[in-house]
Amino acid sequence: MTTFDLNFAADHFTLFGLPRAQSLDLESLENSFRAVQAKVHPDKHAHAGDADRRLAMQWATRVNEAFQTLKSPGKRARYLLSLLGHDPQIESNTAMPTEFLISQMELREAVIEARAAANEDALDAVRLRLLNEIKVEYQRLAELIDVAKDFAAAGNLVRQLMFQEKLLNEIDDALEAVTA
Repeated sequence: MTTFDLNFAADHFTLFGLPRAQSLDLESLENSFRAVQAKVHPDKHAHAGDADRRLAMQWATRVNEAFQTLKSPGKRARYLLSLLGHDPQIESNTAMPTEFLISQMELREAVIEARAAANEDALDAVRLRLLNEIKVEYQRLAELIDVAKDFAAAGNLVRQLMFQEKLLNEIDDALEAVTA
C-alpha cells in the first residue's frame, strides 16, 4: 500500500508549508501546490490498488480545495479567521457602515444604468473603481489580521468584501450581457 507522507487533518497552510497569514506570497503558494499535487495526483497512482487510487483521489480533492481557498484573499481571510477562533458572523451579522452602504448603492445604480444603456465603457469604469477599492481593502485586511490582530474588525471587513465581490460578479455579468 502506498503511503502519503501528508497529514490529512493538517490545515491548508500547514499542508503547503506556509505560515498562517493573510498576506501570502502567491508564487510560494503556487509552487507548494504543484509540489504537493505532484505527490498525490491520481495519474501518479493509476497502477496502484483500488484503496490507494481512492486515497489519491481524496488527496487530490483536498489539495485542490486547499489551494482554491488560499489563493482567494476573501476565502483565505474567512478560513484564517476560523482557524484563529474568530467567527466573522457572515450569516448572522448584516450590519454595515452607512457610508459603505451608500457607496455600494451608488455603484449598483451606475451598473444598472450602464447595463440598460449597453455602455461597456461605463461598466468598465465602475469595475475598475470597485477593483481598486477591493485591492485597498485586501491590504487593510492583511494589516488587521497579520499585524494588528484585530479579528473583530477583520471579520467586519470580510463581510464588506463579500458584498463588494458580489457586486463585482454582477458587473462581470452585465459586461458579458452588453458585449454578447
